[in-house]
Amino acid sequence: MERIFLVITLFFLASCATIVNDAMVPVTLSFSDGSEGECVLRNKRGTWQVDIPSTPYVRRSDDALSLDCETSDGRRAVGSIESTMGAEIVASAVFFDLGITDAITDKHRNYASSYVVAVKPKESL
Repeated sequence: MERIFLVITLFFLASCATIVNDAMVPVTLSFSDGSEGECVLRNKRGTWQVDIPSTPYVRRSDDALSLDCETSDGRRAVGSIESTMGAEIVASAVFFDLGITDAITDKHRNYASSYVVAVKPKESL
């Protein structure tokens, strides 16, 4: 009986503990004045051209998501959303892989679920 318990314990300790988060995460974007436009989103995992307002899916990464935007009337705005580390990595690090697999795939990283891009107000004529 002790051997069975030992084998089961070793099996659980030797198993992988990778995070099963999706590679992509939704980020709701809008301009501070409610206008419409486009943004180019970039991180080391990809580049996305999206309409604003919208909720695009972007690839998780350990670097900031940079935004290069333009409103429909030509005003430009830039910004970035910092990447944060989720609590899931702690559970992964307890096992023998020590979170190495998750550090490579960045599936333990998150971006804010919504972000408002600050734009200068329209100039009155």
